[in-house]
Amino acid sequence: MGIGDKFENTKDDLVGKAKEATGKATDDEQMEAEGKADQTKADLKQAGENVKDAFRN
Repeated sequence: MGIGDKFENTKDDLVGKAKEATGKATDDEQMEAEGKADQTKADLKQAGENVKDAFRN
């Protein structure tokens, strides 16, 4: 996995966490849900990269 991919996945996860926290703080359920979805997407992308790395070695 490239460092760029890892950085991008981490960035997406952090953005999702920030959205979720903002949604909770402002009682905005839609933003909170979007944050959780962003985190899930980042986790799935990371898992895919880990699978690719496992087959490369």
